[in-house]
Amino acid sequence: MSKVLAALRPHLDLMPSPLAETPGLLIRDPFRYAEAMLVLPPPLVPCLVLFDGDHDEGDLRLALSRITDSVDVGDLARHLNDALSGSGFLEDEVFERLRDDRHRAFAGAERRQAVHAGSGYPDEPEELREWVKRYLADGPAIAPEAGTLMGIAAPHVSPDGGWRSYAAAYGVLTPDLRDRTFVILGTSHYGTPGRFGLTAKTFATPFGVATVDTPRVRALAAEGGPAVVAEDYCHAVEHSIEFQVVFLQHLYGPAVRILPILCGPLGAGAGRETPREDVEVQQFLSALARVCAPPAEVVWVLGIDMAHIGQRYGDGNAVVAEEGVMQDVAAEDRARCRQIAAGDAEALWQLIEPDGQGDPLHWCGSSPTYAFLTAARPGRGVLRHYEQWNIDPGSVVSFAGMAFYR
Repeated sequence: MSKVLAALRPHLDLMPSPLAETPGLLIRDPFRYAEAMLVLPPPLVPCLVLFDGDHDEGDLRLALSRITDSVDVGDLARHLNDALSGSGFLEDEVFERLRDDRHRAFAGAERRQAVHAGSGYPDEPEELREWVKRYLADGPAIAPEAGTLMGIAAPHVSPDGGWRSYAAAYGVLTPDLRDRTFVILGTSHYGTPGRFGLTAKTFATPFGVATVDTPRVRALAAEGGPAVVAEDYCHAVEHSIEFQVVFLQHLYGPAVRILPILCGPLGAGAGRETPREDVEVQQFLSALARVCAPPAEVVWVLGIDMAHIGQRYGDGNAVVAEEGVMQDVAAEDRARCRQIAAGDAEALWQLIEPDGQGDPLHWCGSSPTYAFLTAARPGRGVLRHYEQWNIDPGSVVSFAGMAFYR
């Protein structure tokens, strides 16, 4: 009897190969349990559907025989299975060992190391300093608002694509905020729905090591209830907080004090109740409000993107920033931003999930935004800059820079 094929892991990144000389489907692991990347040649891509835990090696050999028009496919079948397994892409013993090793390593580490230096931003301190300085200086010229600043919303998209919005957000932070704790609410792209990931590990970047507000982390872990994930491994790989730390260190020095919180998906799209009806989520957000009092001691920083539209995100048609359907998306984004500026978390959620199902715009930042509006209760917000960016020729991400006042 043929052996059942192990299932392909969910949440892998699958995308067309960017290399013209190596066409096919690029597979990589966003959790970085293994650093391997695999490009599957186009004829073999249909075989991935057989790695579902229900098909066996005989099914794979039969499919390969049809693809190659040959019965001598045993070596090819073994090579394909071994390549997927050895890369940690299958739900098997190899993956379990890689996962457990990575989790143990993160749990035992003193620091959360920078994993996007050298790819998302320069990895040499002086080059990074000039890189940040240039982006902040070249950002849009926007007049300052009157009022007491309490927080900002910046993108977490690659700063090379979203630097204008980063500049619009970080441009309102002033030197007198240096001694505050910066409460960073980042999107947890791979976190568990309805959960908030904490870590007490200091954050290392090429600038140095940022301090974590350990007393507040401990208080949240103690009071936040079942929605808390202590020492969440997602922190080890997530970029939505790391990018914010880099900008904050540039402004306030390497040892800037932060409270890093990863916000997992909320609501019906994540298979849960609405955030307002989710008792565990509300318990955590109530604790977050208490822990971050008095308001004068903290500044809130949201690392959020907005709409994700186009071929990369499951849409059939290619889209272009600011053109065609993306003009309608911009109007809907701005309507949501008006509710954010008004501080109305529930009205915002009605726009995010208007029919009680998933978000049609695939906002990558709805959870941190809802958490902020509920826990911090800003008096008002200002949309300082909005833009869209073609992350690839057929897909667009939107994002913005916002400021919030008491």
